Amino acid sequence: MKTINLVLLLTIAGSALADAQVQAPPQTARQALLEMLLAKSPDAFERHLPEAVRNSLFRDRDAPQTPFLRELTSFRSGIARSNGQLETFDSGSTLLTIDENEAHHKVEIIVERDDLEGGADEIELSFHSYIDGRPEPLPVRPRIVLSMEQEKEVWKLDEVTVALHVPLSDPDFLKDLQRNQNSALESTAIANLRTLLTAEISYSAAFPERGFTCTLSELGGSGLQDAPSQQHAMLIDDTLASGRHNGYIFSIRGCGVAPASKLRITAVPSDTGLDLRAFCSDESAVLRYATDGKAASCLSEGAPLE
Repeated sequence: MKTINLVLLLTIAGSALADAQVQAPPQTARQALLEMLLAKSPDAFERHLPEAVRNSLFRDRDAPQTPFLRELTSFRSGIARSNGQLETFDSGSTLLTIDENEAHHKVEIIVERDDLEGGADEIELSFHSYIDGRPEPLPVRPRIVLSMEQEKEVWKLDEVTVALHVPLSDPDFLKDLQRNQNSALESTAIANLRTLLTAEISYSAAFPERGFTCTLSELGGSGLQDAPSQQHAMLIDDTLASGRHNGYIFSIRGCGVAPASKLRITAVPSDTGLDLRAFCSDESAVLRYATDGKAASCLSEGAPLE
């Protein structure tokens, strides 16, 4: 009986020893990449950079980072600050997803290809954004190719290639591009209109005997003199004072007899073929718009801008 018990003990001990000697599977290049992107400490990130890079760029912690490392660090920080649900995948077509449920926004990083050959692995990634489950139009569609190589049994980021895909022959893409451009032009026009309203209020307070002015140049004049005057109040920059800025023409009218207490400010697109809105306001400072791009329509029946 003692012999049998001894044999059993030796068998159990041998089995436990064998289990202890079983090593975890080696980290893949993809897992190393995820570790870099999600690293919570500088050491975990730098571990996957080549030794030459670490010695050259991280010897002095206070030294400024190169543009690429700065962008990569910013990307990592953006992931860390995200309030959305983060999910990573060690295999399959998706590398990671960030789902911001409250904003109805989702970002996916897709693995387009993962070519492993010997001690090198080339991973191509594409980025996709969705709003309410529908693809969000992007000005460009970036793709990144990350070349990883093993160095002392640790995967290191050896090379990065960035490509920007711009589908110029895609009608839907061109429409989205034009829409984004129009939105930027309109946003600038609205901001300039508010600047003019603020300048008019300041002008009438500084020169109460004059009130509002219908002459744009009288709101400008920066650099022409040392102190503001009725002719050059130095309240707006000279570009806006010229009446043309970033695709829009600005004008002021209806001031009447001094001291003027009324005015009408309009901003209309300089190119009527761009399908841009016209914007306007008066002494009430309520901003309105007209979809036909005409000042008269905005002043007579423009809808309030929300």
